[in-house]
Amino acid sequence: MRKLAFVVGGVAAGGMAAILTLGDAAPRAQQTATIDSIKAPVIAASDSGKLKGPRQPIFFRHDIHAGQYKIQCQYCHYSVTVSPEPGIPSVQTCMGCHLVIGGRDSTHKAEIKKLRQAWTDKKPVDWVRVHYLPRYAHFPHQRHIKALGPNACGTCHGEVQRMPQVFKVNNVDRMGFCVTCHAQRNVSRDCSVCHY
Repeated sequence: MRKLAFVVGGVAAGGMAAILTLGDAAPRAQQTATIDSIKAPVIAASDSGKLKGPRQPIFFRHDIHAGQYKIQCQYCHYSVTVSPEPGIPSVQTCMGCHLVIGGRDSTHKAEIKKLRQAWTDKKPVDWVRVHYLPRYAHFPHQRHIKALGPNACGTCHGEVQRMPQVFKVNNVDRMGFCVTCHAQRNVSRDCSVCHY
């Protein structure tokens, strides 16, 4: 039975690969037009120190992933809809794509090589945190995503899909930012809800 499931799964995967590879040219052209609606600029990893925000151990391009390729925030930050903490994606999440995607140019290939090395070494990437909350504050991400929808991230974090390197746009670590946002949307400003 297991052998049959493996064969059927392999045939299905092979068929899907053939469809994607040999598919009609018209849908591919249409897809390319959609993907390229935000074209990320070419930036060498060596130049990332000149960008806003902290330099990361791997030059992860949000403008490529979320902007050019339109990958939703929730794909990588998958716990955001069920947890107060959106979580930093694991190397396993990244490798879901980067086992087969190696990059287009030498800069991308070098950064993906670092990711693959972390995967091989079974070590997490030591990302530098950009957004902090005071320890006494409790910010339930899942409630905000539910209330504002899948594009809610930009409300606090800005247009991440246009950032080569993520940087802090709003003072999300200040209570005034939260109170102003709630006032603009005419929602509860009961601060006891967000404090332990």
